[in-house]
Amino acid sequence: MAGMEAAPSLTGRLLVATPVLTDPNFARSVVLLLDHDAQGALGVVLNRPTPVDVAAVLDGWASLTGDPAVVFQGGPVALDSALAIAVVPGEETHPAPLGWRRVHGAIGLVDLEAPPQVLAGVLGAMRVFAGYSGWSPGQLEREIAEGAWYPVECEAGDVSCIEPDRMWRSVLRRQRGPLAMLATYPDDPTLN
Repeated sequence: MAGMEAAPSLTGRLLVATPVLTDPNFARSVVLLLDHDAQGALGVVLNRPTPVDVAAVLDGWASLTGDPAVVFQGGPVALDSALAIAVVPGEETHPAPLGWRRVHGAIGLVDLEAPPQVLAGVLGAMRVFAGYSGWSPGQLEREIAEGAWYPVECEAGDVSCIEPDRMWRSVLRRQRGPLAMLATYPDDPTLN
């Protein structure tokens, strides 16, 4: 339609599930958006560790992952596939290292087909995800408008948060204003 502006991209930002989002795939989740445009959105849930060690499924990559060195469930889509996200410290003006593609700032996707030793001295932090979260065109915008998600800024350390079970609260706590108060929202408000 002529004259309509596209919504700004949320690529590289976090989606924090609001307390009203009760879908078990996303309740109290923190999602890093890896892509968001007119074709839809794709991201990974940063705070859903599984009991599966990275070493058990990806030979050679475990030594490059942060604690906990387990596979995280990135979302309900394509659970039989793996993708990795890593932080590469340094200037955005420098060329990306071989085997890594910048998504936003210092955060990028790792090519798991590359030999791990190529990236061994370059990566600052890495996480491996089984599956991803996806939204069709306009779906994410509708969910945000309906109050299911809070889009907030991502920090490079979010990719390798060592306490993923506390991530939802800690991301909310660092926000300004009313969002910070939601960090104290009880798991079950009916017990208050």
